[in-house]
Amino acid sequence: MHIAFNGWFWGRPMTGSGQYLRRLLGALRRTAPDLQMTLVLPPGVNQADDLPADVSLITTTGRGGRLGKVIFEQRTFPQMVARCGADVAHVPYWGPPLTSPAPLVTTVLDVIPLLLPDYAAGPGARLYTSLVSAAARGSAQVITISDAAKADIVAQLNIPADSITTTHLAADEVYHPRMGAEHDEAVRAKYDLPDEFVLYLGGFDLRKRVNQLLLAYTYVGQAEGDNIPLVLAGAEPAWDARLFPDLRKYAAELDISEYVRWIGPVDEADKPALYRLARVFVFPSMAEGFGLPVIEALASGTPVVANEIPVMDEIAADGAYLVADGNARAMAGAIIALLLQEPLRQTQIQRGLARATHFHWRKTAQRTLEVYEQVLRAAR
Repeated sequence: MHIAFNGWFWGRPMTGSGQYLRRLLGALRRTAPDLQMTLVLPPGVNQADDLPADVSLITTTGRGGRLGKVIFEQRTFPQMVARCGADVAHVPYWGPPLTSPAPLVTTVLDVIPLLLPDYAAGPGARLYTSLVSAAARGSAQVITISDAAKADIVAQLNIPADSITTTHLAADEVYHPRMGAEHDEAVRAKYDLPDEFVLYLGGFDLRKRVNQLLLAYTYVGQAEGDNIPLVLAGAEPAWDARLFPDLRKYAAELDISEYVRWIGPVDEADKPALYRLARVFVFPSMAEGFGLPVIEALASGTPVVANEIPVMDEIAADGAYLVADGNARAMAGAIIALLLQEPLRQTQIQRGLARATHFHWRKTAQRTLEVYEQVLRAAR
């Protein structure tokens, strides 16, 4: 069986789609050593670092930007699928072609642009969302990464539930309470981290609700701010854009700037240590397809506070301390409890470690292979 993959996000490993593609290919190679795989790279990307063994590469030419992305998805990738003679074409993000020379599998990580209209504002964004929505309906099978996301896809795209397969994500093996811990102090020094801190790692757009966390820290700061500051990790955007309200300004208005440390982007290799070093990891997002950082933190032995949204009920369950979505006071109470009540902290650590074992990339790969085989049988 020969699978061709759209590699648009291969060169963007910090994005959710990039992480999914890289980890899926690695897991497929370990699970099915004889599987033939071809990765079709977008214009401007001529090599693929960390590519699993025996994965063929096809490089392409063309323009970049938003128009170039549409051309790659709708024309170039299908042409390369035909050229390499793949049995199945897999687009590992929500950007499938309207037509494909091979049966099409599309992974829809989430439908946030449909759930939150601010993420599809403007005529160009609305047109693109309409295009990929129509194309997804023409897929032989849709893969998604949680049952919560599956319910959203059924509701928003009107795709039958039996045409959608859930394949949960997982933390890599490097996310572990002890494995690699000998490097933790070097990471602490690299980012000038305090002895104790509360961590957020991720994006800063509206749906991440970092403003809720900042408001929560007005309460935490009164109790422990001098001793346990809030560390915010991730690339800062251009503040005051439509999707990025100025959080630095908001922290100043709340008078908590002295308790907040912005450390910027974090190297992927440093993330396990960052989770381990944190006393508590907080994930205040209001909408996610899966919420991989939560599982990564749990697997690292760090207690997690998150908003109680459907995907967190499904993924984290009792492994995380879940609070009402948008309730900063409840979030503050959860953070303070985990900082000060050691028995509760240890209980949550053990629950989190147990919960993380439910997810493994081997399971993701096996379920994905079953989808390929199902699609190929139907095509024949």
